[in-house]
Amino acid sequence: MVIAAFFVGIFSAEQRENLAHLWQYVIGEYVRHSAILLVGVGVLVLLIGVSSAWLTTACRFPGVKWLRWALLLPLAMPAYITAYTYSGMLSYEGPVQSFIRNLTGLGYGEYFFPEIRSLPGAVLMLALVFFPYVYLLTRAAFIEQSSAAIEAGRTLGLGPWASFWRIALPMARPAIATGVTLALMETLADYGTVHYFGVTTFTTGIFRTWYGMGDQVGALQLASLLLTAVVVLMVIERVSRARSRYHGAGRSSSRAKPHQLKGLKAFLAFVVCFVPVLLGFLLPAAQLAWWSVDRAEIWLQPGFWTLVQNTVLLAAVAAFITVLLALWLCYGKRRRPTPMIRSSVGLATLGYAIPGVVIAVGVMLPLAWLDNRINDVGEALFGWNPGLIFSGTVVALLFAYTVRFLSVSIQTVDSGLSQIRHSMDESARVLGLSPREVLKRIHFPLLRTSILTASILVFVDVLKELPATLVLRPFNFNTLAVRAYEMAGDERLADAGPPALMIVLAGLIPVILLSRAMGQRNESEPAAGAELKPEEIYEPVKA
Repeated sequence: MVIAAFFVGIFSAEQRENLAHLWQYVIGEYVRHSAILLVGVGVLVLLIGVSSAWLTTACRFPGVKWLRWALLLPLAMPAYITAYTYSGMLSYEGPVQSFIRNLTGLGYGEYFFPEIRSLPGAVLMLALVFFPYVYLLTRAAFIEQSSAAIEAGRTLGLGPWASFWRIALPMARPAIATGVTLALMETLADYGTVHYFGVTTFTTGIFRTWYGMGDQVGALQLASLLLTAVVVLMVIERVSRARSRYHGAGRSSSRAKPHQLKGLKAFLAFVVCFVPVLLGFLLPAAQLAWWSVDRAEIWLQPGFWTLVQNTVLLAAVAAFITVLLALWLCYGKRRRPTPMIRSSVGLATLGYAIPGVVIAVGVMLPLAWLDNRINDVGEALFGWNPGLIFSGTVVALLFAYTVRFLSVSIQTVDSGLSQIRHSMDESARVLGLSPREVLKRIHFPLLRTSILTASILVFVDVLKELPATLVLRPFNFNTLAVRAYEMAGDERLADAGPPALMIVLAGLIPVILLSRAMGQRNESEPAAGAELKPEEIYEPVKA
């Protein structure tokens, strides 16, 4: 329904006229700023993510064990909240400039200080939050790489850096491309950061066209262009996955021995890995904690806990709906894996790659049309107008959340189902159980962990989602993300601290899950400086 709404708008005569107007006045600026954001964020996440992944995988230095999971912490920090905290810290009244003035005695305008609320500032904020996508996937690729190729390179005279550039990096290229693509899709979808920094992009243009100009057709056109850019990134990501499967065919079963760094090299490696953690999580979290203590009275206000109740209830219902749908779709694909069903399930997973504002625009128009038709029929038959029962209630919001985050549930539940042998299904059917009873009595108990994980991931994603909530929330209905956005927009950054801190604390849950998953994969890795035993280097080849 979301995709159909865009195609209806693209081919209408009215939208073609709007397109010409938008091309003439605004789209050039949107394209230029979006391109600069993509290039800047892409370069930074590439440098930070690959360097930290290589150092924490191939080297041993003091602090490497806790840096492995600490580098995931910026994932818990929504980009717009990071932008609010840095604006507070680096503003004229903030602690950094106040310290400089007190130290030097200079006044306003007498010293140079970079403006964080700018296009380069937005690039930095987004890169600090999105680099863990590259780090996570690249580190997994480095862990799975064979030691045979590295050792062969060393016997041919390659040093550690030459081995990295000429062997390890090309082998990890598909994973790196996937991580960068994910970061770029999140960059295109971001609204809170670029709007707060005054950077005009497609997402801010859609909001401005919809609310500022009241031009729904123009907003639909901009959303269509943004959707096209996302599709291009998705194609790139799929191509990189295809290459990944090709190179993985030759993967060996042994792992490379890590390098033990000492002295200046160990210090530099620690700095390279610690600075992204410091800038991407520790400093923003400390600022949020300070604001939350400074505005401690907000925690006692009934309105704040109403926000918490709205947010938790909305996230819980959305998680329940998406997990239930994912269970139904994945079980249907398991029972009847026809090309049509597999394609339908694959199509349902595309929503996660589409920006929230695009989904919101695509959801609003058909639901508003449906409400109008219901009202027409109600007035004609009963003289009764039921109102906006879909587009004016949380139904539209839950629908958008389901489209956006169904992919997270499907991938998690499908992964759990794939670990259950089909012979168990056949045995249960031979014993007289119906397909529904097989799901209830066999699969569901085995899928508890997968279902719980999917529920938590969707729950946290809904807590952080801002653009779709801004567009589709009912009148007089707020969430923690919207309140933090409103307070920051009114330059009441300290008042935005408590709701933002609640979102960050909730965002730590999936990070802890990821850290535990990566920790389990590293359990077999040797301690720093320890010599590897033959059975630790050469693992048995699995059939």
